Amino acid sequence: MSNYISRLFGTSPVRPLQEHMAKVLACAAELIPYFEAVFKQDWKEAETIRDHISQLEREADELKKELRINLPKGIMLPVSRRDLLEVLTMQDKIANKAKDIAGLILGRKMTFPESMHKDYLDYVERCVDATNQAKTAINELDELVETGFRGKEVELVDSMIRELDKIEQETDSKQVNIRHQLFQLEKELPPIDVMFIYEVIEWTGEVADLSQRVGSRLQLMLAR
Repeated sequence: MSNYISRLFGTSPVRPLQEHMAKVLACAAELIPYFEAVFKQDWKEAETIRDHISQLEREADELKKELRINLPKGIMLPVSRRDLLEVLTMQDKIANKAKDIAGLILGRKMTFPESMHKDYLDYVERCVDATNQAKTAINELDELVETGFRGKEVELVDSMIRELDKIEQETDSKQVNIRHQLFQLEKELPPIDVMFIYEVIEWTGEVADLSQRVGSRLQLMLAR
């Protein structure tokens, strides 16, 4: 009987999704020491951290591929196949973005105005907070499945997603502040450097934005 049920429902994809998100968070979190090394112009340390970010991104990519390949095709998955794949895609983009940020900065040996360092690190940390909050919400998915997406568990996850939205909004405000700081300094910096700094500022914010989208996909699951 248990084998029949297992075949009917398939192996739950929730745990692999959570493992993937944990790897994604590990990747994004490396941006904090990475920027610290960049601001010190410690390029050897920056390269070491960049390599670690790349390794974590590859590991996340392998987990993504395994989940896609082994995703049960049974008729009674605990969550929508489409919803799960959309969450997985958003998670994957976070790790990709972290790798892209590290690669661009190291490739160009980019320097940032010293007056921006403190606020920029605060910005990076808050963006990583968004990824951490997304992971916290995703870690409740197995409980949601067990409760049939009903009751207090739904309220708990909904509050987590609202907190994630709040964090993402804070990163937007911090991004506006940092862009304004750079605008004030533009005339003192080489134009090409300014262009790439603006791009890194934008990409850093996308870490939080993509994390918020993970929460949005989860919220759609709650609504169905």
